[in-house]
Amino acid sequence: MGAIVVITTVGNEEQASLIASELVARRLAACVNVLPGVRSVYRWQGKICRDGEHLLIVKTLESEREAVAAAIRELHSYELPEILSFPVGTGDERFLDWIADSVDESAARAGDVDDEEEHPALDLDDSSF
Repeated sequence: MGAIVVITTVGNEEQASLIASELVARRLAACVNVLPGVRSVYRWQGKICRDGEHLLIVKTLESEREAVAAAIRELHSYELPEILSFPVGTGDERFLDWIADSVDESAARAGDVDDEEEHPALDLDDSSF
């Protein structure tokens, strides 16, 4: 039951938010970091492309790898989404336990809050951030 990191890129903030929210809501990931402002240069269908993207860093378990990949393919707009996974070699045991507890559906508690109104997203453009 080792922890892994899955990465994918998306073309806009809306899709990044959708995929991140769905992975956490479905208990497929403990956390998804969204990094805006990624510049990607790649070859696609014989052409060199340059695009702005958002990078998603998904913290989950190896046991959820296929389900995470399936959800990304379901929700992603790209014909061929980037889905790469890497094992976590070492990490703080408490953080690794939190990842395991967060994706464990049997660990869901009555007090769990699933809607974003309790934990609104930060406004990264807010100067007080």
